[in-house]
Amino acid sequence: MSSVRVTEPVQLGSLALPGDLVIPAQALGLVVFVHGSGSGRKSPRNREVAHALQRHRLATLLFDLLTEEEAQDRRKVFDIGLLAQRVLEALHWARHHPDLARFPLGLFGASTGAAAALVAAAQQPDRVAAVVSRGGRPDLAAASLPQVRAPTLLIVGGLDTEVLALNRQALRQLDAPKRLEVVPGASHLFEEPGALSSVAAFAARWFEQHLNQERPA
Repeated sequence: MSSVRVTEPVQLGSLALPGDLVIPAQALGLVVFVHGSGSGRKSPRNREVAHALQRHRLATLLFDLLTEEEAQDRRKVFDIGLLAQRVLEALHWARHHPDLARFPLGLFGASTGAAAALVAAAQQPDRVAAVVSRGGRPDLAAASLPQVRAPTLLIVGGLDTEVLALNRQALRQLDAPKRLEVVPGASHLFEEPGALSSVAAFAARWFEQHLNQERPA
């Protein structure tokens, strides 16, 4: 059986935001992508990671957290509380989606989106089974970090020294299974040859391990 690929709106109350959903055959779980500032569901980096996760039998949902009009407002682009609320509403949507409700759920956050993912995970400890951050800013979710219960993987480029320092500080605040992976020679956007493949491999292993544990018998 081949993958199911659907473009459909993610219904957040009265607001519908564009989403791209892929469900591989015999999927182990669902990974919701939380994009960083100025990005959206068409992010080439997140789409590359999503394709890799699909090969590991993980369903993926990439959706725009903001409307086109909202995305022009820089205050909303960096409003972690607003972005986290959109993630929570997307989780509610997935819980009631006939094709998704059965799946354990993970969050993959990039840049500022990682902070929104962590805030959402802290508020939904029984729903979010794993979190992965790529070049993330978990420090922007500092108040929520001690409440996160989902196993959390932080992935940072070795050349991204400032963000690496912030991730090391955040790692100490997390009170859940946690790990920091540093990709040698990689910058913030992981544009170097092989860097994004390393991110995808780390993320796939983390989600396979922790979403499998959440699968119902």
